[in-house]
Amino acid sequence: MLKKICLIAALTFTGSVFAQDATCAANAAEKKLAGAAKNSFLKKCEKDAAAKCDITAKDKKLAGAAKNSFTKKCVKDAVGA
Repeated sequence: MLKKICLIAALTFTGSVFAQDATCAANAAEKKLAGAAKNSFLKKCEKDAAAKCDITAKDKKLAGAAKNSFTKKCVKDAVGA
């Protein structure tokens, strides 16, 4: 029971850390990027977000489906598309 409470608390705080950063889509709009420049920026931003999320998943010792699910949601939240 204590492990579940700790996991929920950790996920809550991790989500708020990523939420503080502006999303990739918001950053692209703020920089007024369009066309190929926007696509390139979003692709790099998504790659960087995936790396951060993967490291966070490793820190949480997630594996298998739990890791995939966490990483997918984390990247989606970071990209904000």
